[in-house]
Amino acid sequence: MPRLRTDIVVHRVPLKPECNPVRQKLRKMKPDVLIKIKEEVQKQIEAGFLTVSKYPEWMVNIVPVPKKDGKVRICVDYRDLNRASPKDNFPLPHIDMLVDNTARYSTFSFMDGFSGYNQIKMAKEIEVYVDDMIAKSKVDEDHTTTLQKLFDRLRKYQLKLNPSKCTFGATSGKLLGFIVSEEGIRVYPDKVRAIMEMSSPKTEKEIRGFLGRLNYISRFISHLTPTCEPIFKLLRKNNPGKWNEDCEEAFNKIKQYLQSPPVLIPPAQGRPLILYLTVLESFMGGVLGQHDLSGKKEHAIYYLSKKFTDYESRYSMLERTCCALVWTAHRLRQYMLYHTTCLISKMDRIKYIFEKPSLSGRIAKWQVLLSEYDIVYVTKKAIKESAVADHLAAQPVADYEPMRIDFPDENIFLVEKNARDHETWTMLFDSASNELGHGIGVVLISPEGKVLPLTAKLCFECTHNIAEYEACIMGLQVACDMSIKNLKVLGDSMLVIHQVKEEWETSDAKLVPYS
Repeated sequence: MPRLRTDIVVHRVPLKPECNPVRQKLRKMKPDVLIKIKEEVQKQIEAGFLTVSKYPEWMVNIVPVPKKDGKVRICVDYRDLNRASPKDNFPLPHIDMLVDNTARYSTFSFMDGFSGYNQIKMAKEIEVYVDDMIAKSKVDEDHTTTLQKLFDRLRKYQLKLNPSKCTFGATSGKLLGFIVSEEGIRVYPDKVRAIMEMSSPKTEKEIRGFLGRLNYISRFISHLTPTCEPIFKLLRKNNPGKWNEDCEEAFNKIKQYLQSPPVLIPPAQGRPLILYLTVLESFMGGVLGQHDLSGKKEHAIYYLSKKFTDYESRYSMLERTCCALVWTAHRLRQYMLYHTTCLISKMDRIKYIFEKPSLSGRIAKWQVLLSEYDIVYVTKKAIKESAVADHLAAQPVADYEPMRIDFPDENIFLVEKNARDHETWTMLFDSASNELGHGIGVVLISPEGKVLPLTAKLCFECTHNIAEYEACIMGLQVACDMSIKNLKVLGDSMLVIHQVKEEWETSDAKLVPYS
């Protein structure tokens, strides 16, 4: 079989002079596996990829890896040889960047070289060769031209493809454990199915296996760390616990979340990013997003969360926020380094680290680390936050369009109606009035924890108090339409709460119709 020309690339394995050859002992294998190994080895000998070596100094074992078609992939246990060979520090592509750069195209062709590694002959030099290829086009008409260029290059260097692993003209496809398409990036269904079909872990190995699977798709999971905190506690060395009801509840929450995981969309050039950062006493969470071309709808790019260490949890609120921002910037460096990032957080004082260079202590160190990023702290007046947005950040809903609404950091007041014969629903309401207009939002939460978000834009001029009343009324009307008998109402408007409870009189003539 033709192989890659030796004037282009050849293999060489340099050895450290102080390392001696190693002969591994022959390992036992199942008879049916041995038959498949012999078939694969014979095929590669006939193709000219392998030759028989006599009196070898190095002897290593075969590691068979099952394929989806029932055959085996012949791998080799080169651990001893790797320790005796200098490291080739070739930078591999960042998985997130590779997946992001492939998404948002309309047509894909996925190709795989036939025993691509074996098409390179052993000789004096060594180079890195990757046999997976993807041709992508934003316009279907251009895809044929792209494939023609690729095939011309393959013919020039006499490289062969594996027809059984090639797909041409697809609208989506699997890449590194994800599904990429014009719509965005999805989790590969098999990875979700593997988690959904898992029974409750009982041993440390099973727990680590479960968390390892979650870690690979963590960018899709909002508030992963606080949700799985009871499970993380089981891996503590000093005080390991046992699987309990809290662990089972966290396990089921993750399964419920993965029933409809979000679709992530890679960032577009020329538009700023939006970083929502939530910092608590022991955890931090965030989501990186970006507005679409209309500027009205946001889409998620990356979810991330972190548990503070013991000493980090003793920081002041400002220091914890700075620490969380530095960690987030490091994790999302591939995005934030090339875009302006609008930071939205409840810690208003963090804006001073971008304005005053005379800070001291650890904050000064973090300020230096953040100086390479173009981060702009956005006040609540520019992009309004709310309890609605905070709640949806923890329980994202597909196609949710966030509103620019404000929820000042005030104490929550309660309006409660008691009814023992019915289960209690929860309603959160909030509003916003600014130069962009007037909007209201409501979140209804069922006793089972299901979330129903509602938003509306007011088409008339009004005050902030009127908007708060409209939000409360909209939620109550929906609750009545749904025949909800027992409802707990939460809001941040002291005026609305006390007037509804008839504790305050209505003095504003504009509010009389609402009282």
